[in-house]
Order: sequence, then structure tokens, then C-alpha cells
Amino acid sequence: MTTMTQNVTQVYQVFIKATPEQIWDAITTPEFTARYFYGARITVVPDSYRALGPNDETWADEAVLEFEPPRRLVHGWRSLYDPELAVEEPSRITWEIDPQDGGYCSLTVTHDQLEGAPKTAASVGGAGWMMVLSGLKTLLETGEPLAG
Repeated sequence: MTTMTQNVTQVYQVFIKATPEQIWDAITTPEFTARYFYGARITVVPDSYRALGPNDETWADEAVLEFEPPRRLVHGWRSLYDPELAVEEPSRITWEIDPQDGGYCSLTVTHDQLEGAPKTAASVGGAGWMMVLSGLKTLLETGEPLAG
């Protein structure tokens, strides 16, 4: 018997009035991410993506697959903050920063390889990623976090 698996891919795009360097710093340094990414302090270096929660618990600890500052970042993802999600297979997140005429950038986030992580796909889909990206945009454009 052959089993077919369906590709599961989530794609989000937002336009941000910021430079590629500002966006890159905001997605790769804990001082920024703690202010818009559900309190997670995320550190990204060429070979490692690590997220610590507000109480220093490990939320993510995955390999960086592509590291091209300030334009492209690809890393694995496993939701270690939730025991049900932590047992699922790792997925992949791609961040693409594309400068536009007029002093702003397009940021596209693709979350894929979710076939073995259906609960993760459901938890980050829709409002999950949109809250992160809206918070990132608001913080970069106003200097203030979206939520208090």
C-alpha cells in the first residue's frame, strides 16, 4: 500500500518601512525578538537558531540551513514550548527580505515541511504568524511593541 502525503506550506508577506539590515537585526537578535515574538529571546548565528522563553526555558533549538544577511535566513523549527508539539517532526522556516523602491522592504516568511507536524501547523497558522509579523512591523515602524 502506498501512502501519499500532502505538502503543507504556509506563506506570509508583509511590507515594512525599514532597511533590510534593520529587519535582519529584528529577526536575529534577542533584544528585538523579545518585544514582538511572544517574549521569546531568539539568537541566530550562522549555524544555530535558538529561542528562549521568558523564564529561560528552551522554546526552539534548531540548525540554520541558510544564513545570508541581510536577505535570507532558513532554519529548522520544532515547538519545544509545548510537549504535544515538541514530539512532532521538525519543520522549516524561510525568511526573505526584499528591498523595494520607496524605502521599505517586503518580508516573506514561508513555513513548510509541516507534513509531520500537523499540530504545529495548526498552532502557528493564521493568527500565530500574523501576530509575530504584525508585531515586528509595528516595532520597526513606531519603536513601540504592538502589545503592552
